[in-house]
Amino acid sequence: MHKYWGAILVLVFLTSCREEEPNPEEIAIKTIEEPVILKQYGFNLNDFSVLQDTVKSGDSFGELMLKNKVDYPKIYKVSEQFKDTFDVRKIVVGKPYVILKSKDTSETAQIFIYENDRINYTVIDMRDSVIAYKKRKEVKYVEREVSGIIETSLSEAILKQGIDYNVTNNLANVYAWTIDFSRLQKNDKFKVIYKEKYINDTIYAGAEPIDAAYFEHNGTPLYAFSYEADSLKNITDYFDDKANNLRRAFLRMPVEYGRLSSRYNLKRRIAYYGYKVRPHKGTDYAASVGTPILATADGTVTESTRRGGNGRYVKIRHNGTYSTQYLHMRKQNVRRGDFVRQGDVIGWVGMTGNTGGPHVCYRFWKNGRQVDPLREKLPEAEPIAETIKVKYLEHIIPIKEQLDCIEFFESLNEELLTLN
Repeated sequence: MHKYWGAILVLVFLTSCREEEPNPEEIAIKTIEEPVILKQYGFNLNDFSVLQDTVKSGDSFGELMLKNKVDYPKIYKVSEQFKDTFDVRKIVVGKPYVILKSKDTSETAQIFIYENDRINYTVIDMRDSVIAYKKRKEVKYVEREVSGIIETSLSEAILKQGIDYNVTNNLANVYAWTIDFSRLQKNDKFKVIYKEKYINDTIYAGAEPIDAAYFEHNGTPLYAFSYEADSLKNITDYFDDKANNLRRAFLRMPVEYGRLSSRYNLKRRIAYYGYKVRPHKGTDYAASVGTPILATADGTVTESTRRGGNGRYVKIRHNGTYSTQYLHMRKQNVRRGDFVRQGDVIGWVGMTGNTGGPHVCYRFWKNGRQVDPLREKLPEAEPIAETIKVKYLEHIIPIKEQLDCIEFFESLNEELLTLN
Protein backbone atom coordinates (compact mmCIF):
# COMPACT_ATOMS: atom_id res chain seq x y z
CA MET A 1 0.00 0.00 0.00
CA HIS A 2 1.34 3.47 -0.84
CA LYS A 3 2.53 5.29 2.28
CA TYR A 4 0.33 8.31 1.58
CA TRP A 5 -2.93 6.30 1.34
CA GLY A 6 -5.20 5.61 4.24
CA ALA A 7 -7.84 2.93 4.64
CA ILE A 8 -11.52 3.21 5.46
CA LEU A 9 -13.18 0.05 6.67
CA VAL A 10 -16.70 -0.57 5.46
CA LEU A 11 -18.90 -3.48 6.51
CA VAL A 12 -20.66 -5.12 3.61
CA PHE A 13 -23.44 -7.55 4.45
CA LEU A 14 -23.86 -10.56 2.16
CA THR A 15 -27.50 -11.55 2.21
CA SER A 16 -29.64 -14.06 0.36
CA CYS A 17 -33.02 -13.31 -1.21
CA ARG A 18 -34.68 -14.61 1.97
CA GLU A 19 -35.41 -12.13 4.73
CA GLU A 20 -33.38 -13.53 7.60
CA GLU A 21 -30.59 -12.33 9.89
CA PRO A 22 -27.15 -12.45 8.27
CA ASN A 23 -24.74 -15.08 9.46
CA PRO A 24 -21.75 -13.44 11.22
CA GLU A 25 -19.46 -15.74 9.32
CA GLU A 26 -20.82 -14.35 6.08
CA ILE A 27 -19.83 -10.76 6.92
CA ALA A 28 -16.94 -9.65 4.76
CA ILE A 29 -14.69 -6.65 5.24
CA LYS A 30 -13.88 -4.64 2.18
CA THR A 31 -11.19 -1.98 2.12
CA ILE A 32 -11.82 1.19 0.15
CA GLU A 33 -8.69 3.27 -0.25
CA GLU A 34 -8.82 7.06 -0.39
CA PRO A 35 -5.82 9.31 -0.99
CA VAL A 36 -4.41 11.38 1.87
CA ILE A 37 -3.34 14.71 0.38
CA LEU A 38 0.10 15.68 1.66
CA LYS A 39 0.64 19.38 1.06
CA GLN A 40 3.85 21.24 1.71
CA TYR A 41 5.28 24.50 0.35
CA GLY A 42 1.93 24.99 -1.39
CA PHE A 43 2.20 21.79 -3.50
CA ASN A 44 0.50 18.42 -3.37
CA LEU A 45 3.52 16.16 -2.89
CA ASN A 46 1.51 13.15 -4.11
CA ASP A 47 1.78 14.58 -7.62
CA PHE A 48 5.58 14.36 -7.64
CA SER A 49 8.52 12.16 -6.94
CA VAL A 50 10.06 13.91 -3.94
CA LEU A 51 13.78 14.33 -3.23
CA GLN A 52 14.76 15.96 0.06
CA ASP A 53 18.38 16.72 0.93
CA THR A 54 20.78 19.38 2.18
CA VAL A 55 23.39 21.32 0.26
CA LYS A 56 26.73 19.50 0.41
CA SER A 57 30.21 20.94 0.07
CA GLY A 58 30.89 21.40 -3.65
CA ASP A 59 27.21 21.44 -4.63
CA SER A 60 25.95 24.15 -6.97
CA PHE A 61 22.47 24.89 -8.23
CA GLY A 62 23.53 24.09 -11.80
CA GLU A 63 24.98 20.69 -10.90
CA LEU A 64 21.94 19.74 -8.84
CA MET A 65 19.65 20.59 -11.73
CA LEU A 66 21.76 18.82 -14.36
CA LYS A 67 21.78 15.68 -12.20
CA ASN A 68 18.00 15.85 -12.21
CA LYS A 69 17.66 16.31 -15.96
CA VAL A 70 16.93 20.03 -16.21
CA ASP A 71 18.20 21.42 -19.51
CA TYR A 72 20.90 24.10 -19.49
CA PRO A 73 18.78 26.95 -20.96
CA LYS A 74 16.46 26.79 -17.95
CA ILE A 75 19.39 26.74 -15.53
CA TYR A 76 20.88 29.76 -17.28
CA LYS A 77 17.57 31.60 -17.18
CA VAL A 78 17.28 31.07 -13.41
CA SER A 79 20.85 32.24 -12.77
CA GLU A 80 20.55 35.36 -14.96
CA GLN A 81 16.95 36.56 -14.65
CA PHE A 82 16.15 35.85 -11.01
CA LYS A 83 19.22 37.10 -9.15
CA ASP A 84 17.14 39.35 -6.91
CA THR A 85 14.92 36.45 -5.86
CA PHE A 86 17.42 33.60 -5.85
CA ASP A 87 21.15 34.17 -6.28
CA VAL A 88 22.46 30.74 -7.34
CA ARG A 89 25.96 31.72 -6.14
CA LYS A 90 24.82 32.04 -2.55
CA ILE A 91 23.40 28.63 -1.72
CA VAL A 92 24.82 27.65 1.66
CA VAL A 93 26.22 24.28 2.71
CA GLY A 94 23.86 22.61 5.18
CA LYS A 95 20.70 24.35 3.98
CA PRO A 96 17.78 21.99 3.23
CA TYR A 97 16.26 21.80 -0.24
CA VAL A 98 13.48 19.83 -1.93
CA ILE A 99 13.29 18.80 -5.58
CA LEU A 100 9.87 17.84 -6.92
CA LYS A 101 10.31 15.58 -9.95
CA SER A 102 7.87 14.31 -12.52
CA LYS A 103 6.39 10.89 -11.79
CA ASP A 104 7.01 9.56 -15.26
CA THR A 105 10.03 7.49 -16.21
CA SER A 106 12.17 10.58 -16.91
CA GLU A 107 11.84 11.90 -13.31
CA THR A 108 12.80 15.38 -14.47
CA ALA A 109 13.08 18.09 -11.80
CA GLN A 110 10.12 20.44 -12.11
CA ILE A 111 10.31 22.47 -8.90
CA PHE A 112 13.27 23.40 -6.71
CA ILE A 113 12.58 24.63 -3.16
CA TYR A 114 15.42 26.16 -1.14
CA GLU A 115 14.98 26.84 2.58
CA ASN A 116 16.57 30.20 3.38
CA ASP A 117 15.85 29.57 7.06
CA ARG A 118 13.32 27.61 9.09
CA ILE A 119 10.48 29.91 8.03
CA ASN A 120 11.37 31.49 4.68
CA TYR A 121 11.90 29.56 1.46
CA THR A 122 12.38 30.20 -2.25
CA VAL A 123 10.56 28.34 -5.02
CA ILE A 124 11.92 27.88 -8.55
CA ASP A 125 9.11 26.53 -10.72
CA MET A 126 10.42 25.16 -14.03
CA ARG A 127 7.33 23.31 -15.31
CA ASP A 128 6.54 25.76 -18.09
CA SER A 129 8.20 29.14 -18.33
CA VAL A 130 10.53 29.53 -15.37
CA ILE A 131 9.25 31.57 -12.41
CA ALA A 132 10.82 32.24 -9.01
CA TYR A 133 9.27 33.58 -5.82
CA LYS A 134 9.74 33.69 -2.07
CA LYS A 135 7.25 32.48 0.51
CA ARG A 136 6.94 31.89 4.26
CA LYS A 137 5.73 28.84 6.10
CA GLU A 138 2.67 29.38 8.23
CA VAL A 139 3.90 30.55 11.61
CA LYS A 140 2.01 30.53 14.89
CA TYR A 141 3.10 33.01 17.58
CA VAL A 142 2.61 31.94 21.18
CA GLU A 143 3.09 34.44 23.99
CA ARG A 144 5.19 33.15 26.86
CA GLU A 145 5.96 34.46 30.32
CA VAL A 146 9.27 33.63 32.00
CA SER A 147 10.59 34.61 35.40
CA GLY A 148 13.35 33.63 37.75
CA ILE A 149 15.51 34.35 40.77
CA ILE A 150 19.23 34.38 40.07
CA GLU A 151 21.42 32.02 42.08
CA THR A 152 24.60 32.06 39.97
CA SER A 153 23.93 33.62 36.56
CA LEU A 154 21.14 34.84 34.31
CA SER A 155 21.81 32.17 31.69
CA GLU A 156 21.55 29.36 34.25
CA ALA A 157 18.30 30.79 35.65
CA ILE A 158 16.78 30.79 32.15
CA LEU A 159 18.29 27.60 30.71
CA LYS A 160 17.23 25.39 33.60
CA GLN A 161 13.64 26.18 32.61
CA GLY A 162 14.26 24.86 29.10
CA ILE A 163 14.08 28.33 27.56
CA ASP A 164 15.79 29.27 24.30
CA TYR A 165 19.28 30.68 25.03
CA ASN A 166 18.52 33.63 22.73
CA VAL A 167 16.10 34.91 25.37
CA THR A 168 19.13 35.39 27.65
CA ASN A 169 20.96 37.37 24.96
CA ASN A 170 17.87 39.44 24.17
CA LEU A 171 17.32 40.30 27.82
CA ALA A 172 20.99 41.26 28.26
CA ASN A 173 20.73 43.52 25.20
CA VAL A 174 17.61 45.25 26.50
CA TYR A 175 19.39 46.20 29.74
CA ALA A 176 22.89 46.56 28.27
CA TRP A 177 23.29 50.14 29.49
CA THR A 178 21.41 49.95 32.78
CA ILE A 179 22.72 46.68 34.25
CA ASP A 180 26.26 45.26 34.34
CA PHE A 181 25.49 41.57 33.81
CA SER A 182 28.98 40.56 34.94
CA ARG A 183 28.09 41.85 38.41
CA LEU A 184 24.64 40.43 39.02
CA GLN A 185 23.78 39.70 42.63
CA LYS A 186 22.33 36.52 44.06
CA ASN A 187 18.55 36.92 44.41
CA ASP A 188 18.33 39.47 41.60
CA LYS A 189 15.00 38.80 39.88
CA PHE A 190 13.55 39.04 36.39
CA LYS A 191 10.29 38.63 34.48
CA VAL A 192 9.99 38.49 30.69
CA ILE A 193 7.15 38.51 28.17
CA TYR A 194 8.02 37.39 24.65
CA LYS A 195 6.65 35.28 21.80
CA GLU A 196 7.77 31.89 20.52
CA LYS A 197 7.37 30.90 16.86
CA TYR A 198 6.03 27.52 15.77
CA ILE A 199 5.75 26.05 12.29
CA ASN A 200 2.72 23.84 11.72
CA ASP A 201 1.76 24.42 15.38
CA THR A 202 4.44 22.04 16.71
CA ILE A 203 7.89 22.75 15.23
CA TYR A 204 9.74 25.33 17.34
CA ALA A 205 11.25 28.09 15.18
CA GLY A 206 12.85 30.45 17.70
CA ALA A 207 12.06 33.32 20.01
CA GLU A 208 10.94 36.79 18.98
CA PRO A 209 12.48 39.94 20.51
CA ILE A 210 11.32 40.68 24.04
CA ASP A 211 7.99 42.54 24.35
CA ALA A 212 8.38 43.60 27.97
CA ALA A 213 10.59 42.86 30.96
CA TYR A 214 11.15 43.56 34.62
CA PHE A 215 14.54 43.27 36.31
CA GLU A 216 15.18 43.77 40.00
CA HIS A 217 18.91 44.46 40.46
CA ASN A 218 20.30 45.25 43.93
CA GLY A 219 16.72 45.84 45.02
CA THR A 220 16.09 48.43 42.30
CA PRO A 221 13.18 47.65 39.91
CA LEU A 222 13.79 48.32 36.22
CA TYR A 223 10.97 48.01 33.68
CA ALA A 224 11.44 47.74 29.91
CA PHE A 225 8.76 47.98 27.22
CA SER A 226 9.22 47.55 23.48
CA TYR A 227 7.67 50.43 21.55
CA GLU A 228 7.80 51.71 17.98
CA ALA A 229 8.76 55.31 18.67
CA ASP A 230 9.46 56.16 15.03
CA SER A 231 6.85 54.59 12.74
CA LEU A 232 8.29 56.30 9.65
CA LYS A 233 11.63 54.50 10.08
CA ASN A 234 10.02 51.39 11.60
CA ILE A 235 12.38 51.75 14.58
CA THR A 236 11.56 50.01 17.86
CA ASP A 237 13.31 50.87 21.12
CA TYR A 238 12.94 49.95 24.78
CA PHE A 239 11.65 52.49 27.30
CA ASP A 240 11.02 52.28 31.03
CA ASP A 241 7.79 52.99 32.93
CA LYS A 242 8.64 56.72 32.90
CA ALA A 243 9.20 56.78 29.10
CA ASN A 244 13.00 57.03 29.42
CA ASN A 245 14.98 55.36 26.63
CA LEU A 246 17.00 52.40 27.97
CA ARG A 247 19.39 52.51 25.04
CA ARG A 248 22.41 54.74 24.71
CA ALA A 249 23.59 56.27 21.48
CA PHE A 250 26.58 53.87 21.45
CA LEU A 251 27.17 50.30 22.61
CA ARG A 252 29.95 49.76 25.13
CA MET A 253 31.97 47.69 22.64
CA PRO A 254 31.60 46.31 19.09
CA VAL A 255 31.65 42.59 20.01
CA GLU A 256 29.41 40.72 22.45
CA TYR A 257 32.03 38.13 23.32
CA GLY A 258 35.48 39.66 23.51
CA ARG A 259 37.95 41.15 25.95
CA LEU A 260 39.66 44.52 26.04
CA SER A 261 43.21 43.72 24.92
CA SER A 262 44.71 47.15 24.20
CA ARG A 263 43.49 50.62 25.10
CA TYR A 264 43.76 53.94 23.30
CA ASN A 265 47.27 55.15 24.12
CA LEU A 266 49.07 58.09 22.46
CA LYS A 267 52.36 57.29 24.27
CA ARG A 268 52.56 53.58 23.49
CA ARG A 269 56.07 52.18 22.88
CA ILE A 270 56.61 48.88 21.02
CA ALA A 271 59.75 46.73 21.26
CA TYR A 272 59.47 45.71 17.59
CA TYR A 273 59.96 49.37 16.61
CA GLY A 274 62.86 49.97 19.01
CA TYR A 275 60.59 51.25 21.76
CA LYS A 276 59.81 54.33 19.76
CA VAL A 277 56.53 56.06 20.49
CA ARG A 278 53.86 54.58 18.23
CA PRO A 279 50.49 56.11 19.21
CA HIS A 280 47.61 53.65 19.31
CA LYS A 281 44.44 55.56 18.51
CA GLY A 282 42.19 52.54 18.63
CA THR A 283 40.72 50.32 21.32
CA ASP A 284 41.36 46.61 20.68
CA TYR A 285 38.96 43.82 21.58
CA ALA A 286 40.37 40.31 21.23
CA ALA A 287 37.92 37.70 19.97
CA SER A 288 37.91 34.49 17.96
CA VAL A 289 38.05 34.64 14.17
CA GLY A 290 34.50 34.82 12.87
CA THR A 291 33.04 36.61 15.91
CA PRO A 292 30.35 39.05 14.70
CA ILE A 293 31.32 42.72 14.78
CA LEU A 294 28.42 45.03 15.65
CA ALA A 295 27.70 48.62 14.69
CA THR A 296 27.88 50.49 17.99
CA ALA A 297 25.30 53.06 16.87
CA ASP A 298 22.88 53.88 14.07
CA GLY A 299 24.51 55.45 11.03
CA THR A 300 25.51 55.31 7.37
CA VAL A 301 28.46 53.30 6.06
CA THR A 302 30.96 55.68 4.46
CA GLU A 303 33.71 53.12 3.77
CA SER A 304 33.81 49.34 3.40
CA THR A 305 37.10 48.37 1.83
CA ARG A 306 40.63 47.05 2.39
CA ARG A 307 43.65 49.26 2.82
CA GLY A 308 47.20 48.73 4.10
CA GLY A 309 47.68 47.94 7.77
CA ASN A 310 43.97 48.43 8.46
CA GLY A 311 43.13 45.32 6.49
CA ARG A 312 39.45 44.94 5.75
CA TYR A 313 37.45 47.58 7.59
CA VAL A 314 34.18 49.47 7.83
CA LYS A 315 33.68 53.12 8.75
CA ILE A 316 30.31 54.53 9.83
CA ARG A 317 29.17 58.16 10.10
CA HIS A 318 26.62 58.42 12.90
CA ASN A 319 25.88 62.14 12.75
CA GLY A 320 27.71 65.44 12.32
CA THR A 321 29.75 64.78 15.46
CA TYR A 322 30.57 61.07 15.70
CA SER A 323 32.06 58.40 13.40
CA THR A 324 33.43 54.93 14.16
CA GLN A 325 35.75 52.51 12.37
CA TYR A 326 36.26 48.74 12.73
CA LEU A 327 39.57 47.25 11.50
CA HIS A 328 41.15 43.86 10.64
CA MET A 329 37.90 42.16 9.59
CA ARG A 330 37.90 38.76 7.99
CA LYS A 331 34.98 39.90 5.86
CA GLN A 332 32.58 42.85 5.69
CA ASN A 333 28.82 42.45 5.78
CA VAL A 334 27.84 45.95 4.57
CA ARG A 335 28.53 48.22 1.63
CA ARG A 336 29.17 51.92 1.31
CA GLY A 337 25.89 53.83 1.54
CA ASP A 338 24.09 51.20 3.69
CA PHE A 339 22.16 52.46 6.71
CA VAL A 340 22.83 50.30 9.77
CA ARG A 341 21.15 50.12 13.14
CA GLN A 342 22.90 49.75 16.46
CA GLY A 343 23.72 46.07 16.97
CA ASP A 344 23.63 45.12 13.27
CA VAL A 345 26.39 42.71 12.19
CA ILE A 346 28.69 44.71 9.90
CA GLY A 347 31.46 42.12 9.59
CA TRP A 348 33.43 39.38 11.33
CA VAL A 349 36.64 39.37 13.35
CA GLY A 350 39.72 38.43 11.36
CA MET A 351 43.46 39.05 11.05
CA THR A 352 43.76 41.17 7.91
CA GLY A 353 46.30 44.00 7.83
CA ASN A 354 48.91 44.51 10.55
CA THR A 355 47.79 42.37 13.46
CA GLY A 356 49.40 39.83 15.76
CA GLY A 357 46.18 38.00 16.53
CA PRO A 358 42.43 37.98 15.89
CA HIS A 359 40.79 41.15 17.18
CA VAL A 360 38.83 44.21 16.12
CA CYS A 361 40.49 47.61 16.44
CA TYR A 362 37.69 50.02 17.28
CA ARG A 363 38.34 53.66 16.42
CA PHE A 364 36.17 56.54 17.51
CA TRP A 365 35.98 60.05 16.02
CA LYS A 366 34.48 63.14 17.63
CA ASN A 367 34.36 66.28 15.51
CA GLY A 368 36.90 64.77 13.10
CA ARG A 369 39.44 63.90 15.82
CA GLN A 370 40.15 60.39 17.14
CA VAL A 371 39.40 60.09 20.85
CA ASP A 372 39.25 57.39 23.53
CA PRO A 373 35.66 56.03 23.58
CA LEU A 374 36.14 54.65 27.10
CA ARG A 375 36.81 58.16 28.43
CA GLU A 376 34.12 59.94 26.45
CA LYS A 377 30.85 60.87 28.08
CA LEU A 378 28.71 59.38 25.36
CA PRO A 379 25.27 60.82 24.58
CA GLU A 380 22.04 59.11 25.49
CA ALA A 381 19.70 57.86 22.79
CA GLU A 382 16.93 60.18 21.71
CA PRO A 383 14.07 60.32 24.25
CA ILE A 384 10.55 59.44 23.22
CA ALA A 385 8.87 62.34 21.44
CA GLU A 386 6.56 64.42 23.64
CA THR A 387 3.83 64.07 21.00
CA ILE A 388 3.58 60.30 21.63
CA LYS A 389 4.64 60.13 25.30
CA VAL A 390 1.05 60.12 26.60
CA LYS A 391 0.09 57.42 24.10
CA TYR A 392 3.08 55.34 25.19
CA LEU A 393 2.24 55.62 28.90
CA GLU A 394 -1.35 54.51 28.17
CA HIS A 395 -0.04 51.63 26.03
CA ILE A 396 2.09 50.12 28.80
CA ILE A 397 -0.56 50.16 31.56
CA PRO A 398 -2.00 46.66 30.86
CA ILE A 399 1.46 45.25 30.04
CA LYS A 400 2.89 46.52 33.33
CA GLU A 401 -0.05 44.95 35.17
CA GLN A 402 0.67 41.65 33.39
CA LEU A 403 4.34 41.82 34.44
CA ASP A 404 3.42 42.63 38.03
CA CYS A 405 1.13 39.59 38.19
CA ILE A 406 3.81 37.11 37.04
CA GLU A 407 5.10 35.06 39.98
CA PHE A 408 8.82 34.40 40.25
CA PHE A 409 9.89 30.92 39.19
CA GLU A 410 11.98 29.21 41.84
CA SER A 411 14.23 26.19 41.41
CA LEU A 412 12.86 22.70 42.10
CA ASN A 413 15.04 22.36 45.20
CA GLU A 414 13.62 25.56 46.69
CA GLU A 415 10.09 24.41 45.92
CA LEU A 416 10.72 21.08 47.70
CA LEU A 417 12.12 22.87 50.73
CA THR A 418 9.01 25.04 50.82
CA LEU A 419 6.74 21.99 50.67
CA ASN A 420 8.66 20.27 53.47
